[in-house]
This record gives sequence, C-alpha cells and structure tokens, in this order.
Amino acid sequence: MTRVVSIYLPDLPTDRIRRADPSIPPEQAIAVIARSGSKRWVSAADAAARKSGVHVGMPAAKAQALFRGLMLVDADPALDAAALERITLWALTLYSPIVAVDGIDGIVMDTEGADHLQGGELAMVMKIANQFLAKKLTARVAIADTWGAAHACARAITRETVIVPSGETVRAVEKLPISLLRLPGKVVSDLRTLGFQTIGELANTPRGPLTLRFGPEIGRRLDQIFGRVSEPIDPIRTAELVEVSRAFAEPIGAAETIDKYVGRLVVQLIEELQRRGLGVRRADLIVEKVDGTRQAIRAGTVKPVRDVAWLTKLFRDRTEKIEPGFGIEKLTLVAVMAEPLEERQKSSSLVEEEVKDVTPLIDIYGNRGQRVYRVAPVASDVPERSVQRISPAADPVEVTWFSHWRRPVRLLARPELIEAIALLPDRPPVSITWRGKRRKVKRADGPERIFGEWWQRDAEMEAVRDYFVIEDEAGERLWVFRSGDGIDPETGSHRWYCHGIFA
Repeated sequence: MTRVVSIYLPDLPTDRIRRADPSIPPEQAIAVIARSGSKRWVSAADAAARKSGVHVGMPAAKAQALFRGLMLVDADPALDAAALERITLWALTLYSPIVAVDGIDGIVMDTEGADHLQGGELAMVMKIANQFLAKKLTARVAIADTWGAAHACARAITRETVIVPSGETVRAVEKLPISLLRLPGKVVSDLRTLGFQTIGELANTPRGPLTLRFGPEIGRRLDQIFGRVSEPIDPIRTAELVEVSRAFAEPIGAAETIDKYVGRLVVQLIEELQRRGLGVRRADLIVEKVDGTRQAIRAGTVKPVRDVAWLTKLFRDRTEKIEPGFGIEKLTLVAVMAEPLEERQKSSSLVEEEVKDVTPLIDIYGNRGQRVYRVAPVASDVPERSVQRISPAADPVEVTWFSHWRRPVRLLARPELIEAIALLPDRPPVSITWRGKRRKVKRADGPERIFGEWWQRDAEMEAVRDYFVIEDEAGERLWVFRSGDGIDPETGSHRWYCHGIFA
C-alpha cells in the first residue's frame, strides 16, 4: 500500500541564511523582511525571534522596535526556491525514487517499497529528522496514506515526527484547520466567514452547495486527502540527471515483457553514461500505470559501474514486486547518482592477474536492505572513538591501530555498569557482577591507563580510565575498566564498567 512522507521546513529562509553564513551565532535572532512598495513586513522568523514576540506578518518597524538585537535580512524567494530544490535532490538520492518539491516550504515522497531499506517507518522518519537536523535544517516529518494527509499532519505537529497508521487518515485530519487543506487563501478566508474551522466540518457538509459557490477545488482536495482519488507525485528532475524512458501505445503487464524492456532501458542508460564518462551508483526504475499511479524500484551499487548485465540483473531480481494493475504505459530509468568512471586498462601480459572482487555480493546485500560497511581505525586513544564505519569499497585507510595491550575484537555498544570488588588504586577486581550474574575472577592483567581527550570535550581534561583483562571461572574473558585513577575523584566516578568481550 502507498505511504507518503511529507517533510515540512518551517524555517527554510532563516536556515538558509545561517547555512550561508556559519559565523552567525546560534543565539542571534533572525527575521526575514518582505517588501511590497513602501510596505515592509516579517515573512519569516527563526525560533529565537519568535520567542521574543516576532511573528510572520508583523510590520518590520514594529519587529525591530520590539527586539533591538534582531537581525533583519531581505527576503529572496528565488534563493529559497533554489535551496529547496537542492535539498529535494539530496533527499532523492537518500530516501526514495519518487521525491518532489511540495509548495515553497516542503518535500513530499512516496516511500512504497523503500521503508524496509531504512529499517521500517519509525526508523525512517527518525532518520530523516536527524539527518535534516545534522544539516542544520529544522524539519517536521509526517507519514500517512495520502499526500494531503501527510502534508497537513507535518504542518500541524509541534514535535519532529508523526506516523499516521494505515487506514486512520480520517481520525488524524478531521480536527485539523481548513488552512491545511491546500486551498487558495481567499477560499479559506471565505469558508471561515461561513463558520467552517476544521477539515471534518467541511467533509461532513453536503458537497453541492460548496461546489456551486467555490467550484470543484474543495471537493477535489477532500477526495485527495481521504484517498478517494489518486494524487501522483511527479518526481523532481534536473538536466544533470541521466534519464531514459519508453512509452507504450498498448499497456504492458506480463513479467517477461517488463523484463525485456527493462533490459533495453539499461542498455540505453549505460550508453548515455559512457558518452559522459560516468558510472551509475544508484538508479531508479519508475513504473507509470494506466490508472495514474506510480511504482518505483531502486538499485544501488557500492561503486560506479557500467556493466549492462549486472545492472539488468539487479533490476530483474526485483521486478517481480511490480504490480501492473490495469497495465503499464511508461517505464523510466534514471541514474540519480552517477560518478566519473575511467575505463580500466587491460593487462598486456599473457597471464591475466586474478582479481577478487566482492562488490557484486555487497550490491546484492545492499539492495536487500542490509547495511554493509567496513570498520577502519581512527587515531584516538579512547576505544569507542578509535573505529569508524566506512564504505565497503572505500580506498585503504592509512591509519593503523597502535597498542601494546590486548584488545577485544568487538566492543559493546556502550560500556555497561558492573559491580566489582577490588583494592584501590590499581588492583584488578577479584569478583564482578555483570548482567545479574556474579563472576569470580581467576586471572587478570592490567591496568592499561587511558587518558581523556581534552581537545574533544572540556569534561575530559582530568578523566582517566584503567582497563583490565579478566578471566572468570568459566574461562570467559572480559575487558573491564574503572572510571578514575582510584585516588582523585575528579578523574572519574570510580565505578566499574564492562566494555568488551574477547573471542
């Protein structure tokens, strides 16, 4: 079933200004000023400005008088629109094959078949909110059965995310204001004059009188928000994206026919990429059906490729998920991520060198929704900071681990508090209690002292950890540490933790 995600960017103009000038202090309040003749008013205000009483529509002079330290910036709708388009294209490469701009302050995407790649709907919306926050963009994310419902809910919430369960659209939107129905401002104003306040009140009113007075737009928007009529999302496209398509005079639906034309589109796409010196990293197959709905399939590779057979296989492994319905009238193949790819020079020797390439296996796992990565070292003495996840096909990392002490191959997700009996300041524990089980220590080695990294956090200026390798009666070896040097309380709490398990 189709599920739609709406991403509302309420502070896009002020977020754009901050991103363009990182020197602006976070506490600095910003208001964007629009002009019309001699009139000047606030068209956007960030959270700090709103907290001081500045709001959209307020005269600029009044806003400036209300808050003396307010930073005023002239509105630039063209730059805002360009920023929104760039953000939408970025979202296209990350989340879903069907992503589009939604008005002047939002993004909409069809996530059918894409949520499992993100770990489910809850994980997906949380990931979207966090990634936008990391980009210094304020976002409200909603997912629902229809574009209209997701759009309205994203603009009604005050928290970061909301998930409208499938089939509960009416309950979710009936109490929302009619201003969220995507109607022209004049229509909304007239409806309020007539006494309508919520979408539910409007939906429960006979359609005929409303249509006579306002035309069919109100009925169309109500039908769209409740899913009675489809509202296809037209994916964003730019001139830089490589795209090939095939329209059919007679709709197709047989699996063999779909596979045949997908193979032909792959050949055309690879030919165009070769002319541009590019290889595909991520490609989307957009299936447009007779009833106006769309379905999409995404295939990715860990490194840029121009292998027709391999890309065709990646798509054909998933074309069985296509539901043709009453028939397919158009297939479109888009390279949403393409990177430069140079032709490999063939060896001139008589004996070809054997090259073990595991990237096809990585591609298969990646397209099934599995997260594939390599672990690489980082120059840090703090164990949890000494590793990083990198692409499985990334170039070799020059940094290596240097340590004279034994370390577990894998650490726990975070150090777990344990109870330990030990003599201070530098003796290993004689027994510990971890996860409700008491263990007597038979052998131990240590301590290995690790100091905090004061350049990372001020709180680590005096921080110390003493690590021990211990072995219990059952032969299980653990990596434990005491927070602090055992003498000075400023170096740590002197509590004990388990941080890893030896193989």
